[in-house]
Amino acid sequence: MFADGGYAGGKLAAALTRLGKWTIEIVRRLEATGGFQLLKRRWVVERTLVWLNRIRRLAKDFEASVESAVARLLIASIKLLTRRLARA
Repeated sequence: MFADGGYAGGKLAAALTRLGKWTIEIVRRLEATGGFQLLKRRWVVERTLVWLNRIRRLAKDFEASVESAVARLLIASIKLLTRRLARA
């Protein structure tokens, strides 16, 4: 799993160990570099978030409970996967 530098604490790693066997890689920007810097693998995270935000119900916090939000996220992921499989 790839994550932004904002998730670089032990809290995320502890949560992932409870969910299963995960490996996390924190993608960080070099402090010595000023201005824009292209980060390795950062586009994967950003691209996935853009794909999910195209689904209207996920663009805003419409859901009343966490369970319904997770269900909508799973439905959106299935929709993206089936469209990709249909094209292949």
